[in-house]
Amino acid sequence: QSPSVLESKNSLDLLEIMGNLSYDDSNMTFLDYDAAPCHNQYCPFFQRVAPTFLAVICATAALGTGALLVALAKRPHAWGWPQSRALVAQLAVGMGLFAALLPPVAVGIRQGWRLGTGLCRLTHLLWHWSLFAQGLLVGSGSCSTTWCRWDPRSRRLAVAVWAGALLLATPAALASGTVAAPETSCIRRSVDILSPAYLLHLTLCLCLFLLLPAVLLVATLAVPWLRAGWEPGIGASWLFFGLWVPYGVGLAVDFLLHTQLLQPTCGTFEHFDYVLGLSEGLGVLHCCLGPVALLAAQLC
Repeated sequence: QSPSVLESKNSLDLLEIMGNLSYDDSNMTFLDYDAAPCHNQYCPFFQRVAPTFLAVICATAALGTGALLVALAKRPHAWGWPQSRALVAQLAVGMGLFAALLPPVAVGIRQGWRLGTGLCRLTHLLWHWSLFAQGLLVGSGSCSTTWCRWDPRSRRLAVAVWAGALLLATPAALASGTVAAPETSCIRRSVDILSPAYLLHLTLCLCLFLLLPAVLLVATLAVPWLRAGWEPGIGASWLFFGLWVPYGVGLAVDFLLHTQLLQPTCGTFEHFDYVLGLSEGLGVLHCCLGPVALLAAQLC
């Protein structure tokens, strides 16, 4: 038999790992059919660990991004394809934007979100804008030499990448919001999982975190001149995909669980949000590991 579902105040939505607690229709505790209740203890663990983790990541990212920008300014001619100066500078901006959002997220997790729904949605918009921009930059830099020079062609591509990334991040803002339970929380999904805004957001995230790196990998293996370009610079920029792919898989599994296409069990309820939280925490590391990897590749 499958576990039965009872209402409870002690559970956690499986998606809102970095969004601070659950939303209104997810307060469920699964009971095993032979009586033992299933309790999820992730919420207190997350609230205790996440703020310190995000603070350390933010400080480290600030130092790494600063060092990367200094290297770009001091040695402008040391950067070449596939690690061109124009591409690396934009990646640094994307990582810096992502890191700048970590302090308000950390404070919101620790003390409750007090900035209102508008700023909650703006935070998610900027968060995903930086991610989509970095993904598109890495993708374009992996299969094109456009970034070798900062000329009208590369400037037009830069405008297209950042404008396109902002457009792709819009569904994330539309699907997010604030709830009061028991403290006001800024969460990533305040709408139904089958709502158009969230489905579009989920589809775009899966395309960025899973489909895009898969297509680029196949293209690199199939095209000789792309394969020849696999130098330290490509590997450093691809660190972004390596860190976010597990979270993309987690989002896909989470959707299957919420729609009951995969039948949740007691063990799933108790442990899956730890897995999803760790996978997103791994992705967050890109903003501090990315600058270090790019600097190391430049030295090579």
